[in-house]
Amino acid sequence: MPRKVAISPVVRAILTQNIDLSADEVIAFVADRVAPHKKVRAVEFIEAIPKSASGKILRKDLRAKETAAP
Repeated sequence: MPRKVAISPVVRAILTQNIDLSADEVIAFVADRVAPHKKVRAVEFIEAIPKSASGKILRKDLRAKETAAP
């Protein structure tokens, strides 16, 4: 029988130039706008969103980075 794994919402954001934004500010912004069970638990700032040749976001690559992180 497969185990159920609890998934915590994570934000992956790309910072553009001249933007000073902290993880706490992102968490507070989202918390004001979503239901309690959808609140963000972590924020990760990345260089670029991985996309396929057709332009679709490669979610498996994002998940692989998350599980590979210590």
